[in-house]
Amino acid sequence: MPDLRRRALEGGKTISRKAQSREVSRSNSRTTSAQNSRHSSRAPSRYPSDDEDYASLSDDTAWSIASFDDLVENNVEAENPDWAEELANRIEEILDRKRSSVQGREDSLSAYCRLSKYHFVEDEIRGHLRDLLGAFTKSIKYESSVRETTLALHALELLTITANDDTIYDSVEPLLTRTIRDSPSNLVKAAAIHCLGACTFFGGAAEEDHLEQMNFFLDIASSDGHTIDAVDDPNCVTAALREWGFLATEVEDLQIESEDAIPVFMDQLESSEPRVQVAAGENIAFLYEKSYTPQEDDDEEDTSEDDDASSSSAADLDGSKLIKRYNAYHNTPQLERVLQSLATVSGKHISKKDKKTLHSNFVSILTTVENPRRGPMYSTAIDQDTNRHYGSKCTVKLGREGTMSIDRWWKWIRLAALRRILQGGFVEHYYKGNRAVLDGLPIMVREVTRSERYGVKRSPRSKPPARLMAPDDIY
Repeated sequence: MPDLRRRALEGGKTISRKAQSREVSRSNSRTTSAQNSRHSSRAPSRYPSDDEDYASLSDDTAWSIASFDDLVENNVEAENPDWAEELANRIEEILDRKRSSVQGREDSLSAYCRLSKYHFVEDEIRGHLRDLLGAFTKSIKYESSVRETTLALHALELLTITANDDTIYDSVEPLLTRTIRDSPSNLVKAAAIHCLGACTFFGGAAEEDHLEQMNFFLDIASSDGHTIDAVDDPNCVTAALREWGFLATEVEDLQIESEDAIPVFMDQLESSEPRVQVAAGENIAFLYEKSYTPQEDDDEEDTSEDDDASSSSAADLDGSKLIKRYNAYHNTPQLERVLQSLATVSGKHISKKDKKTLHSNFVSILTTVENPRRGPMYSTAIDQDTNRHYGSKCTVKLGREGTMSIDRWWKWIRLAALRRILQGGFVEHYYKGNRAVLDGLPIMVREVTRSERYGVKRSPRSKPPARLMAPDDIY
C-alpha cells in the first residue's frame, strides 16, 4: 500500500524528509477488507454469530467524535438463558487442546469471546484462570492460523479485563512483544499490540512498565511500522497510536514525554489513512489537556486564557479551575495550522465519509489545542446572556439506564478502548460491576428519566432533578 506518510499530490505538498529517508518497501501481508456491519445493525431476533464476532476485531470499530450516541445497549446475547452452560462447555473445549483441531479451537475461542463480552463472567472463570491463560498463550505462541491467534489475543484481553488479576502482565508481556515483532501476519501484530495495551493497563503493570510500552508503541508509530516489519500497515500504526494514548491516561506526569511524542503524532497527521490521523490527533489533544491540572491553594491566579475559563468545561470534576503547568509543545502555532487544514480539508481525492470524519474530529481537536481547558466536542456557540461558551456536549447513552458525560479527552480515550474490547457488551459489564471497567472510567452516570426515555414533554417546573450515580451505586 502507499506510504502512510505521503501527502496528497493534489495539494502540491511533498513527502516529509523523515519519510523520504526511510526505506520504502512493500508489505507482504494481505489487505483485509473493511467490515461495515456492526452489532447495532443486527436483527434483534437472532444471536450474534461467531463469524461476526471474529470480523468485529478489526480496528475499524473505533468510533469517531461524531458518534457518541453509538454506545446503546443492544445485547441480544442476553436473551440466551443457557449462556453459563455454553460457556462451561466452551472452556472445556479450549482446555482440551490435545483432542482439538485448528477449526475446533477457532470455533471455541470465538464463542468464548462472544460470551465473555456480552456477560460478566468473573465467577464462571475464577477456577479456570491459570488454565485459560495457558491455553490462550499456546494458541498465540504456535500461531496455527491467523484466525485462531487473533481470537486468542482477544480472548486474553477479555480474560484480563474480567479476572482482576495483577499477575497477568508479567506472565504474557514477553510473548506478546515477541508476537508483535515476529508474527508473519500484520493482522496478528495489530491484535497483539491491542492485547499488550490491555494487559499493561488491566494486568498489574507498574507505571514504569506503562512508560516502557508507550515507548515501544511510539517507535512503531514513528517508523510507520518498520520497526516490527509491518511496513506502512495502517492497522498496526493505528493500534500503536491508540494504545499509546490509552496507557498515557494512567501516567500522572507527561511533561517530558509530551515534547517528544507530539512531533511523531504530527508526522502521522500527514497519513493517507483517516483513522491514523484521528488517532494521532486525539493523542495530541490529550497531551494539551494534560498540561493543565486543577488549581491548588498556593497557585497564583491564571489570567492567560480567555474569559470562558470559569465555564463547566474549564473545570475538573470537583469544580476546580484548571491551571497551565507547562507547554505541551514548543511550536503550537505550527500545530494549529496543520490541525486547521484537517478541520477544513477538501478535495476530490478524499471521500465524503472521510471528509466528515476528519472535519468532525479535528474541529474538536483544534479547539482543545487552542484552549486545553475545553474537552471533546466543545461547543463554540455563545450564550448571549452570559457571553460564555455553552461547554462540552459529550454524552453517551448507557442503554436505557442513564447517560455518561465525556467532557475530558482522557475519558474519551479510555471509553474508546473499553468499547473496542467489550463492544456491545460494555453496558452489561458497567452495570454488573466489572471492577476494571469502573476503575478505568470512574465517572458519574446520570439516570435517564421516564420523560427523557420516551420523549414525553414536561414543563421545566415539573421536571424532576437528575440523580447522579457513582459507579459503586450501580451494582
